[in-house]
Amino acid sequence: MAATVAAVSGAKRSLRAELKQRLRALSPEERLRQSRLVTQKVLAHSQYQTSQRISIFLSMQDEIETEDIIKDIFQRGKTCFIPRYQPRSRHMDMVKLASPEEIASLPKTCWNIPQPGQEEVREEALSTGGLDLIFVPGLGFDRHGHRLGRGGGYYDTYLRRCLQPPRGKPYTMALAFREQMCPQVPVDEHDVKVDEVLYADASAP
Repeated sequence: MAATVAAVSGAKRSLRAELKQRLRALSPEERLRQSRLVTQKVLAHSQYQTSQRISIFLSMQDEIETEDIIKDIFQRGKTCFIPRYQPRSRHMDMVKLASPEEIASLPKTCWNIPQPGQEEVREEALSTGGLDLIFVPGLGFDRHGHRLGRGGGYYDTYLRRCLQPPRGKPYTMALAFREQMCPQVPVDEHDVKVDEVLYADASAP
């Protein structure tokens, strides 16, 4: 058992390094092109259109750009929640965002991600009705919904919290560059699958 855990952990480390290298090789123009294609898929997706309470990550440089999706959430009158990570723990809450414009004024974490301060009182999604849809970031994905995160365990821990009664399970959707798709992602018992991975297909213009 210990050998299996060590093997999976080693495989994850190796794949993370490879994926980071792939992502560094993406030009800004290609990142923007694929982000636009994935955004179009999101906006046309029936699960997105019918969801009212949506959690979405504020993208880092090596992630699909989520700015236009966030703007659309507000334009459609949906409720938007964003992650608030607690440093030195695996705890994360999804807290309400007042407007897309607010993002620019939020303090930044050590990962340079904007998020509301820990002391600031905000509506927290799981305390006030749960979530219909969660957009999930990550470094790598496969077509079976397996996800390789950055090693912090924040999303796996949060997604398990979402499964606790009386809440209904939110639909989970990962957003990825084509370069983040893998034949198979190594997983262990703590990893939580996503329902769907949206990415720019090789055939896309």
